[in-house]
Amino acid sequence: MSTIRLHRTTTLTPEQYIAGLTDFGPGRAKLFGNSADEYLKVHHKGRSHADVTEGSSGIWERLTYDWSDPHRVVLTTTDSNVWGGASGHTYSFTRRPDGTTDIDAAVVREGKDFKGWILGLVLKTIGKRVLKRAFEKSVDAIEIGTPL
Repeated sequence: MSTIRLHRTTTLTPEQYIAGLTDFGPGRAKLFGNSADEYLKVHHKGRSHADVTEGSSGIWERLTYDWSDPHRVVLTTTDSNVWGGASGHTYSFTRRPDGTTDIDAAVVREGKDFKGWILGLVLKTIGKRVLKRAFEKSVDAIEIGTPL
């Protein structure tokens, strides 16, 4: 199992980042490169929860999104072609006195088969840079108001 921890301080409020994170409209890949339109399927979306399948490059996962806590968003993997077990993402938000927000993200990857195990091993080594770039790109895109 791999756990990758990411951090970014941003001018966004938690509400602004959560709004971008939970916008499942077409063009989502502009904000989140690992969520290509051809994989995106919203099974259900409520006021603070969603059931969504997304992915890219042959890897997909079905996630339950929970943003009922304004300080935290939890994405739990419920099905995937490579991820299982405790896989998912957690975003935590801390408002700073200067008006900025700290975003801490934890990405947990537990392979459910040989391919997932290998991908998890890659994430432990060189994959953190890729995930960090993708995370920072999403924060930057939301900061500048990239439309979906």
